[in-house]
Amino acid sequence: MNRQLKLIWDFRGPHAEKTAEHHEIHLKDFLKMNAMENHPTGVECLNEFHCLAFLVVEEDQMKDLRDRLKPHRGQVYSG
Repeated sequence: MNRQLKLIWDFRGPHAEKTAEHHEIHLKDFLKMNAMENHPTGVECLNEFHCLAFLVVEEDQMKDLRDRLKPHRGQVYSG
């Protein structure tokens, strides 16, 4: 099994949570359009002014999706 990676988009400011939630909608739309609906997505808030949206992908998919979706950063996903 491939290692899983978490592609991350950071949002900051007083509207960070709503912006991250909206971005997750776009991620889900992208996955649906590309028949990749089994990939986990989500929103995490680190504090009231920093939230993130994420997409979990297999390591062998990372380069293509990174180039297409332009995440701010990534990390190994540990479930």
